[in-house]
Amino acid sequence: MNRSTTPRNATTNPWLAYVKPRPEARLRLFCFPYAGGAASIYRTWPDELPPEIEVCPVQLPGREGRIRQAAFTNMDDLVAAAEEGLAAELDRGPHAFFGHSMGALIGYELARRRRRAGRPGPRHLIVSARSAPTVPDREEPIYDLPTERFRERLRELNGTPAEVLEHPELMELVEPLLRADFEVNETYEHHPGEPLSCPLTALGGLRDEEVPREDLEKWEELTTGPFRLHMLPGDHFFLNGEGRRETLTLVARHLLS
Repeated sequence: MNRSTTPRNATTNPWLAYVKPRPEARLRLFCFPYAGGAASIYRTWPDELPPEIEVCPVQLPGREGRIRQAAFTNMDDLVAAAEEGLAAELDRGPHAFFGHSMGALIGYELARRRRRAGRPGPRHLIVSARSAPTVPDREEPIYDLPTERFRERLRELNGTPAEVLEHPELMELVEPLLRADFEVNETYEHHPGEPLSCPLTALGGLRDEEVPREDLEKWEELTTGPFRLHMLPGDHFFLNGEGRRETLTLVARHLLS
């Protein structure tokens, strides 16, 4: 079926939101959020990337329009559900994956799952602000900490807006989601297997104390395709700060070259 005759919007698939159809696009870019994040992280990307790229922000359960659905607490279950929910979209034609932090792991594991099933995989995998999954965790898990200690660690990690942390009613709403996403991250186990074959690009923040350059370099071992590494200005969330413009420039360059 010709893609130009089947426009999509955010209501056609609960796993997608903020999609602006680009019938003439060369490929579709599926974007996975970081822990506690939602598809809205990428809502402006369709207007900031070239029209040859159709941006498809992925909406995970437990947030925004899917707030009433339980968030996953296990990576294998999450990826299995995402593969089922996105299968028809991914089978339609050329696509790539972008994921920041937790989203990088989701994209990586989804690419592996589809390859094992003999289904089309991404033309390119871009992982951002995430150590290679073969790197052992250095931090103690926080997802099951008592409330006060959990919120204290959130402040230390600097990934949750201060206005949320200081608003008790908001925290009551978002804390279950944050705990679920941290559990996905912190209980994840990498199972060795055949490396991917697609190009893989890793992005990191120059001031990211969680993900040093040497941890990003280890992504090269997980693909037989070309590997590139770029260090950008900013901390772990350079995606939303001073590294934003360079991130978008690199995404466009690598996907359209």
